Amino acid sequence: MFGFTDPLKMTHCYFNESIGFFYNNSGKELTTVWRPKDSLVVGLGLTVCVFVLLTNILVITAIIINRRFHYPIYYLLGNLAAADLFAGVAYTYLMFHTGPQTVKLTVKTWLLRQSLLDTSLTASVANLLAIAVERHQTVFTMQLHSKMSNQRVCILIACIWLTALLLGLIPSFGWHCICNIKSCSRMAPLYSRSYLIFWAVSNLVAFLIMMVVYMHIFVYVKRKMSRMSRHTSFNPRYRETMINLMKTVFIILSVFVICWTPGQIVLLLDGLGCEKCNVLAVEKYFLLLAEFNSVINPIVYSYRDNEMRATFKQILCFCCNRKSKYSNSVKSTNTERRILSDNGHMIRDSTL
Repeated sequence: MFGFTDPLKMTHCYFNESIGFFYNNSGKELTTVWRPKDSLVVGLGLTVCVFVLLTNILVITAIIINRRFHYPIYYLLGNLAAADLFAGVAYTYLMFHTGPQTVKLTVKTWLLRQSLLDTSLTASVANLLAIAVERHQTVFTMQLHSKMSNQRVCILIACIWLTALLLGLIPSFGWHCICNIKSCSRMAPLYSRSYLIFWAVSNLVAFLIMMVVYMHIFVYVKRKMSRMSRHTSFNPRYRETMINLMKTVFIILSVFVICWTPGQIVLLLDGLGCEKCNVLAVEKYFLLLAEFNSVINPIVYSYRDNEMRATFKQILCFCCNRKSKYSNSVKSTNTERRILSDNGHMIRDSTL
């Protein structure tokens, strides 16, 4: 009779409570009027969103219309642009539902707002990691394009989005603090601190892997250049390619560190329950900085490619000059970019 007489200890959940209840519980300010700080954040955020949408639409359009981009690396670039485009949409939604508008949200719409953002940002990181691995493979095999089949590329892209959706929707499916308000974080008052730790650590691990991969490429290129300098007869175009590749690697690492590390560290500190850390004072600016990376990605990964840049010019000048000289310029550029590898086979220059 002992097991039947004891009352069941049921966990009380607060699904019917207002957003203000959770913000008050976490100690996060919930304003009902527009302040200069709120207007500044929204203004900057929407400006960044416009650039994110335009630049990534440009990249996707270029990859679609130019058949020379129908290779694995460009499919991944297109997927990266799609992820960043989705990030721009998600961040735009956030900008129209932040500040004084936050108090009008329900628990479900608040979780939707955060899930969209988390999914898009995670997809961007996963795409960056996939591109890093692909570049590592092609550089070390002295090829412009990897031998990955279209089927494998599609499977990889699907896995990227499934992973992003999983990480972004986990809180909506139960990993929240609605039934355990003592575990609520300060930056995301409906999120459990344990989820913030998991999400931040996952992204930091992905960043660490990327850094190791690119540093490996950097060391390899440096050694390659050292050996090349001993052979004066070696094609100078290949040396130029190596120098451009090192510059690209340096830009990639620098931009990613600047844009992503601060936000991930703040999330981790909040998840760990750091009482002395004033995470609320910088959260919106660090989130904006992370979103700014979605603007830089098309520039770093696409603009440094001569053929991609020529396609951009064709798209932008289409309305004013339909008789573009794009075909002739690309053909001559491709001829100039052909170089010899160590084994004597012809390859094409790529600064990606």
